[in-house]
Amino acid sequence: MVFSTHLFIFYFLPLVLLLNYVLPFRYLSLMLTLVSYVFYGWANPKWVLLMLFSSYVDYFCGLVLVKSSGLPLEDGRPALLPKDQPRKRAQKIALAVSMTSNLAILGFFKYFDFFIQNVETVARGLGLGDVAIQSLHVVLPVGVSFYTFQSMSYAIDVYRGNARALRNPIDFQCFVSVFPQLIAGPIIRYQTVAEQIRQRGFSYEKFSRGVAFFSLGLAKKILLANPMGHVADCLFSAGGAHWYDAWYGLLAYAFQIYFDFSGYSDMAVGLGLMLGFVFMKNFDSPYLADSITDFWRRWHISLSTWLRDYLYVPLGGNRRGLSRTYVNLMLVMLLGGLWHGASWNFVIWGGIHGGMLAFERTQGKDSAYRRLPPVLRIAITFLTVCISWVFFRADTLADSWRYCRSLVGLVTVSEGAGAVAASVYTPYHVLVFLTCTVIVWSFPQAWRFTQRLTPLRAGICLALFVASVLMLWTQTVNPFLYYQF
Repeated sequence: MVFSTHLFIFYFLPLVLLLNYVLPFRYLSLMLTLVSYVFYGWANPKWVLLMLFSSYVDYFCGLVLVKSSGLPLEDGRPALLPKDQPRKRAQKIALAVSMTSNLAILGFFKYFDFFIQNVETVARGLGLGDVAIQSLHVVLPVGVSFYTFQSMSYAIDVYRGNARALRNPIDFQCFVSVFPQLIAGPIIRYQTVAEQIRQRGFSYEKFSRGVAFFSLGLAKKILLANPMGHVADCLFSAGGAHWYDAWYGLLAYAFQIYFDFSGYSDMAVGLGLMLGFVFMKNFDSPYLADSITDFWRRWHISLSTWLRDYLYVPLGGNRRGLSRTYVNLMLVMLLGGLWHGASWNFVIWGGIHGGMLAFERTQGKDSAYRRLPPVLRIAITFLTVCISWVFFRADTLADSWRYCRSLVGLVTVSEGAGAVAASVYTPYHVLVFLTCTVIVWSFPQAWRFTQRLTPLRAGICLALFVASVLMLWTQTVNPFLYYQF
């Protein structure tokens, strides 16, 4: 199920909200778990079984972590593991089982066919002919990258002594499956919502801010991201375009992916607030970043902090010398790129960002770049990010190189370029493009805009919600980009 549909807005969501505010609190975890299974399994009910398996492995691993410690219950809850004590063999095995099972699920469904394709390519390159390994054409479950990371964080947080284990399996299922952030994040870590599962507050202010968040996110998706998606799709699939058309398509994609993903995150945060949860901010005006390091403090914050705390720091972070720091940065970003998809395009995208992070670290805080005017640093960062988006968006590696050549006018323009231009330079699409430009660099972000809801701001949110719902009737293609990850 998708947030930006009439089915969700007018049927599913009102029913869930009614149940959330009518049922006693002790039944809310069960209710949210069941409706989340309906939400997730709407396209393919079999995916629910996979999520159940992943969740219960982590749930039982959490119990093993606590019971093998021998610590008594505290106020009827499992004790918090001491951070300064070495872990027992059973605890280490439980953590290993949790991580292995989650990574195995992610690896099989996301990377098995990619692995087979590369084995076949290497075999042909070595003159061994075709290798008789059958690709399974595995269907990628929606959101598997998100909920496996989220579920895995539970066992890690309990093992590290950062959070208590849950005794009630329904509460744990609620944590993993709660529908607002289930499909495309933000990645919620167990330690940040552990207490909210047990008790959370409901208020008019929280609910109204959630409605405002949802309205703004829906407007980003429907009114901005979808039109820019049309421009990007047309020009990326054109085969060859004039350099100015290629740049128009690339900037349109930069706007599309930002408003699409930040719009989803806003809706997820808003839905969480309506249900009583407070989720983390996932975007902080990323195109105002003045370096790639700053960009990753602002873009997909839940993923960048997850990779930092669960991968970069365990690898040694910056504690083992400069050379090891550069290697760790590159490795984390390469794996972050691969996390987004089973394609060399994503690896190159991650490599670009990892290389820039390492390069910026070599320059220090008093480099010549840091002395440039802020506007120029922001422009250089945005240009770098846009170039990397080529590899993120293009279907194949060959398409990526062709589009990069188009950006500098080194390709033959296709015969249908005129028809493509006619469909993407309409007054409507140009107006949306200019609107995106103004909003990205001039407007306050949704997080700050909704902190104090004046009558004027509430009216703006209502108008945007009505306009978005009306526009839904005219748009036939309405996917969220991050559903594919």
